[in-house]
Amino acid sequence: MAGDMTLEELVDTFSFFDDWEDKYRFIIDLGKGLESMPDSDKVEANLIRGCQSQVWLTHKAEAEHLTFALDSDAHIVRGLSAVVLIAIQQRPAAEIAALDIEAIFAELDLLAHLSVTRGNGLRAMVARIKAVANSQAN
Repeated sequence: MAGDMTLEELVDTFSFFDDWEDKYRFIIDLGKGLESMPDSDKVEANLIRGCQSQVWLTHKAEAEHLTFALDSDAHIVRGLSAVVLIAIQQRPAAEIAALDIEAIFAELDLLAHLSVTRGNGLRAMVARIKAVANSQAN
């Protein structure tokens, strides 16, 4: 589901739901659509610090863009990972580094409906992605 959804489609679909229970279910469904990361990639070096749950990040630098993989041991975090991937996937490193992901979260009103620790974890995920993008853009 997440792999072929555009950011515009995500925002449109999210706005379709009236209550947050439905939005949470949608986010969890997005996470179910993520491909599981192989256990060989679930290593300390790929673990994102600052997340309440275990979250792993890998990336590949391709000719024109970066491809990321995220996985988590928590359903809601897998869903939040899917939201982040929809925003950043298959973009050039410089574009990812410059992307205002917080604005996307604000448009979805996401952070207001997450616990402080989940919000901090989401920011840690974005910070790690931006660090990778910055290192690849230079």
